[in-house]
Amino acid sequence: MLSEDGTELRETELGSIPKDWKVLEIKDVCILKAGSAFSKKLQGKSSGHYPFIKVSDMNLPNNSKFINNANNWIEAVDAKNTRAKIHTAGAVVFAKIGIALTYNRRRILKRETIIDNNMMSATPKEGNIDASYMYFLFCTIDFNKIACGTALPYLNTNDIYRIKTATPPLTEQRSIAKFLSDLDSKIEINQRMNQTLETIGQAVFKRWFVDFEFPNEEGKPYKSSGGELVDAGEIGKKIPKGWKIGRIEDVADVVGGGTPSTKIESYFTNTGIHWLTPRDLSGFEGKFIDKGATDITEEGLKNSSAKLMPKGAILFTSRAPIGYVAIALNSITTNQGFKSLIPKNKMQTEYLYQYLRMITPYIQSISCGSTFGEISGKAMKGIRITIPERLMVEKFEELMAPVNLRIINNMFGVRTLKEIRDSLLPRLMSGRIRIPVEERTADNRK
Repeated sequence: MLSEDGTELRETELGSIPKDWKVLEIKDVCILKAGSAFSKKLQGKSSGHYPFIKVSDMNLPNNSKFINNANNWIEAVDAKNTRAKIHTAGAVVFAKIGIALTYNRRRILKRETIIDNNMMSATPKEGNIDASYMYFLFCTIDFNKIACGTALPYLNTNDIYRIKTATPPLTEQRSIAKFLSDLDSKIEINQRMNQTLETIGQAVFKRWFVDFEFPNEEGKPYKSSGGELVDAGEIGKKIPKGWKIGRIEDVADVVGGGTPSTKIESYFTNTGIHWLTPRDLSGFEGKFIDKGATDITEEGLKNSSAKLMPKGAILFTSRAPIGYVAIALNSITTNQGFKSLIPKNKMQTEYLYQYLRMITPYIQSISCGSTFGEISGKAMKGIRITIPERLMVEKFEELMAPVNLRIINNMFGVRTLKEIRDSLLPRLMSGRIRIPVEERTADNRK
């Protein structure tokens, strides 16, 4: 029997694998280690000897593959006193309990790190597995299939250890890992470019609409060139002449969402009306979004409180958690976890998007709820907003148009590269497709 590229195969308990590959269990290639309890009194430090990461840190900017940033740090003496476990650079970390484990997210530590007790790490056993290859190996494991518990899913260490895997020789592991890592690098370049472009947009927004240094009729900064500021009234703030203070309901319709009955299969489909849940925006670092993991049907839309919103709607999660923001790239619906804005003037999309991003901490602070915070539609409508002159908003939208076009093109470029990677990943890791013989031979000579 031969593989897709003509490699001779042999039959095993995992099916057909290349003749020179082995069947090993996860316990043969890595060591699993649980995280440590993180005392609240030690949380909140922005510097220290070790980063102390939580599950939520995996969603921070620039943490899409490697852990580059952390919200909490801890001193070495505190780590010693609390007997916190140190996890080595190169270890793969993931959630081990709760809904987060079902997302199947993996990250690689770039330095010695402490992880909290909702996480687990896998450290490669030297000589058995390449560290980079191990990351991609864990990306092929669906934790949903081995998780215990229903209301609160969790992972059992022995269940992970017993997973069997087809394992190539180390030289081929390195070749596979390099090939996949090169694809990841191209993805990261596009993502970083988009982050830079978004930072530019945020900076221009702040300069124009917060610092009031938009270009005046002579092209000079308004405020520093003596532009007139007038009293905005009861809020005790001065704003440029011609601007006013209003409420969100003055500039946009606030729209909630809904979920069709999950008991009726015909309400859901893979290709229908695009529908989002907050989960679709969890870890989402983009600015524009066109679809979620699941679509709904026309029947599902009609029989739920979900509402079809137009392209340009600003999607804002109103609970669990509050504050994910994105712009709809096409018509879309959401579940009840959103309070989205449909601009009354199409030229206000960029302005409203940037404004919501800026005031998200404030919205979180006025949320209600004991189990989890939530912002109501009424509260959302009543939030105060600075309303510039229409011409200034239109100039801002025109300035950002080419930037947004580049962001969108990069977004689809990233999606294509991810589809290529995700299509090749299981085939490379099972030996159905192998790195060309010439590359393997060259690698063996190194």
